Amino acid sequence: MRNGGAGYELVEQIGGGGFSSVFRAVNIPEHRVAACKLIMFNEETTDKERKAIEKEMRIHTALKHENVLEFMNAVAVELKHKLIYVPGIYMLLELASGGDLFDKIAADVGVSEDVAHLYFNQLISGMEYIHSQGVCHRDLKPENLLLDAAGTLKITDFGLSAVFRLKESGKTRTLTERCGSLPYVAPELNSERPYHAEPIDVWGVGVILFTLLAGNTPWDEPTLSSPEFCRYVSGEIFAEDPWRRIPFEPMSLIKGMLTVDPARRMTLDEVFQHPWCMRPSQLAATGNPAELAQRLTQPLRDNGDLGLAAPNFDAKMDDGMDVDEVMLSAAQSQFTQSLMLFSQTQAGARYTPHLTRFYSSLGPSLLVKLIQEFLEHPDVKCKTKLGSLPSINERGVEVYKMRIGGWDARKQVFKGWVDVEKFSYRGAEGSFCVMRRDEGNPISWRQLWKAVIKSPLVEPHVLRK
Repeated sequence: MRNGGAGYELVEQIGGGGFSSVFRAVNIPEHRVAACKLIMFNEETTDKERKAIEKEMRIHTALKHENVLEFMNAVAVELKHKLIYVPGIYMLLELASGGDLFDKIAADVGVSEDVAHLYFNQLISGMEYIHSQGVCHRDLKPENLLLDAAGTLKITDFGLSAVFRLKESGKTRTLTERCGSLPYVAPELNSERPYHAEPIDVWGVGVILFTLLAGNTPWDEPTLSSPEFCRYVSGEIFAEDPWRRIPFEPMSLIKGMLTVDPARRMTLDEVFQHPWCMRPSQLAATGNPAELAQRLTQPLRDNGDLGLAAPNFDAKMDDGMDVDEVMLSAAQSQFTQSLMLFSQTQAGARYTPHLTRFYSSLGPSLLVKLIQEFLEHPDVKCKTKLGSLPSINERGVEVYKMRIGGWDARKQVFKGWVDVEKFSYRGAEGSFCVMRRDEGNPISWRQLWKAVIKSPLVEPHVLRK
């Protein structure tokens, strides 16, 4: 399907569910790739919903910065054309082919201090620019931080953003709308009073720095109903793991950004001046994407996750190249190859930006049923919907697709897909399984993936390095 004269063709759905889907889009003559986000319209779509989408696009289009995902183009297809095209807004965005930053982070472990330092500085650089344009993001959380092919951080999803300062006059306003995800929202949003915009994002940035270093969010919500938040306010929590293992300098920065009173909270200018942020980055100085990828995923190597996602079957990566040559050549880089974002599949090497995947010695129809049985167990409490027959993907391969959803330990919704297809290994038929997250915390999704692999039903049949 062509995207409004932009020369891009939608080749594969890579995310989304319900009324919003994300596709990989390829411009073959120009050898370029992009992401296309489709927000579908129907007869019940209200003017208010359309205006919210238009506002998001208006804000995002104006933001041009190295650490902000680029908004390239948009086309609206009205309901009157529904017999030819799917009605909706088609947004053409930069493809973050490095995938989710937090997909590479080991749960309850986090990343090394130098990796956290590099990405935190990129995050605050992007946020300083966004605020300089008079915009407040209001939805900073792990799933809204992506990586490009070189490993550079990209801030995305401006659906809840707001203009708090007019660039021409410099006039600022307070905000009143309650929005955001509870583990990441600032405590002042619990009251009905208007709030200042910038401190909201500083709080979100503080939660993200903690999550980078600890491998989990600090609490489920910043209210008195959260025991962890109460212990944070009283100071008791600093003697507990993971708080006590965070080094002194980043911890002082986290405390400054997670100051409950927004009037006393650090500003972004003060964050930039903090000694931890001002120290030179050794990782940035080397300029070596392969080393960055290695350092980022080292905890996943240490705990065995990467060995499960990318076992070496002694197959050459360029044997039987994928039909999507344009995607491979555009996404391949020292960074993405070192991250193991190319899977060995029946059809050859394939770009797979999800590290939540594994190989099994069982055939697809049996494996998908065992995964479903585990996920539907009362202890897991996951809802599943499995098609009665496999579908055929764009490579002509049969794929069993199962839609799954539930609530994580932080009471946040997660949704995604389990895709299982045939994979022959040393003459025996097995399966290749990818778990693709659409919504929710990537760290919680990784924990679910690990639980599937470790379950008594699946574990005996998982292929390892």
